[in-house]
Amino acid sequence: MEVLTTAEMERADRLTIAAGTPGFALMLSAGQAVAEAASDIVEAGPILVVCGPGNNGGDGFVAAAELAAQGRDVSVILMCEREALRGDAASAARGWKYPVLPFNPQAIGRPALIIDALFGAGLSRTITGEAQDMIAAINSSGTPVLAVDLPSGVNGTNGAIMGIAVKATETVTFFRKKPAHLLLPGRIQCGRVRLADIGIDERVLDEIRPLTSENTPLFWRKSFPVPRIDGHKYVRGHVLAVSGGIGTTGAARMTARGALRAGAGLVTLATPRDALAVNAAALTAVMVRAVDTAIEFAEELNDRRFNAVAIGPGAGISDRTRDFVHTALSAERHLVLDADALTSFADAPDRLFEQIKAAADPQIVLTPHEGEFPRLFSDISNKHPGRSKLERVRAAAERSGAVVLLKGADTTVAAPDGRATIAANAPPWLATAGSGDVLAGIIAGFLAQGVAAFEAASMAVWMHGEAAREAGPGLIAEDLTETLPAVFRRIYDEFGVDY
Repeated sequence: MEVLTTAEMERADRLTIAAGTPGFALMLSAGQAVAEAASDIVEAGPILVVCGPGNNGGDGFVAAAELAAQGRDVSVILMCEREALRGDAASAARGWKYPVLPFNPQAIGRPALIIDALFGAGLSRTITGEAQDMIAAINSSGTPVLAVDLPSGVNGTNGAIMGIAVKATETVTFFRKKPAHLLLPGRIQCGRVRLADIGIDERVLDEIRPLTSENTPLFWRKSFPVPRIDGHKYVRGHVLAVSGGIGTTGAARMTARGALRAGAGLVTLATPRDALAVNAAALTAVMVRAVDTAIEFAEELNDRRFNAVAIGPGAGISDRTRDFVHTALSAERHLVLDADALTSFADAPDRLFEQIKAAADPQIVLTPHEGEFPRLFSDISNKHPGRSKLERVRAAAERSGAVVLLKGADTTVAAPDGRATIAANAPPWLATAGSGDVLAGIIAGFLAQGVAAFEAASMAVWMHGEAAREAGPGLIAEDLTETLPAVFRRIYDEFGVDY
């Protein structure tokens, strides 16, 4: 499903209002959705609504009035004087026929639920003063919190914490999620996210044309490769993975196995001769070829059946690795560059990017983690204040000409044309040695089957996370290829594919 920036969401509201739906009608629907969520969280006990001076506070007033009409014990704290409210928020406050409590942390008391309606997604300044004190008191109260649109203190577009932020049990948002519902650290503050329909027509998306989506099967299902009943292994592609020296062979073997599990018809491991026996002894369905030099690698790529290549895991940071990358690019193969293949270009990234952009149809995926990303994109650093992960990955994809996949709990994939996906399904135990090597293989496996790079990377990320969920706590990277078939079965069931 599409993800909207705060600016895009504001535009969706404006388009809906221009089409004839009053803004206050949208606020009424939003407040009613909040009240419904509140009733689901706590069936009994007092509810406190903490309202801010804008439309988020207006949503809170509507929710308070709705809950009171249902017979719930409701109190409201307001950050400003009622007379200071404007527009729809003022109209909503007029619907609350009871007093408001002073904006004082001591007024919180001991409710069964706190509704955070202070600031929502539009916040762009650091929280200080009495608002900071109120949020700190909410967080220390030990009371479940329902956030309206977004926990107050979280920047809606980049997910940053603006000094302090509410830690919500659940968040109810409207029409579409915002980047902060998916990006860290904002996502951590949200708790469970509930998406409510408030009457915005989906046709507004035709005019907004958002470029970001949450990474779920709904996004890439039309690109998902399903083997034909009359197919055979040669039509499902042949991945050539590159191994490093004898001391670092395991990473490439996990990449090769990931490619095979992802559906590539054949996988071959190009291995140095000194590691040939080790790799051959450890592999069965994956074939091995002795390849020491870039010349020998080029000779292998004369076989056009090798249509996808994976270089990086355990390859070594070296001229050899860099030469292999140039060779694969010159041969115009679908390509995954990970780990050592990226770091090998740390001193000359533009040389890599120029060759990628010179390719006729560059189906190329770069898969850095946060430590590797600045080695290629030093001025698009993860240290840049206020720049979200989404913004950084988009900028990197545009600069490199490749699809860029920046790993993490909120793995983000971006294409050079600006399209992007954000994943939110990776469990914490996926952070283990070798898991990225398997991911590189899964991507290569999808590329070999003819999936375009952006979709291949996105579906691989999601399936990688789901395979980790299948394995459960205690996961080691080798488990991922064993649990991947269960993920495929779930996808086939969801897509209605017979198997």
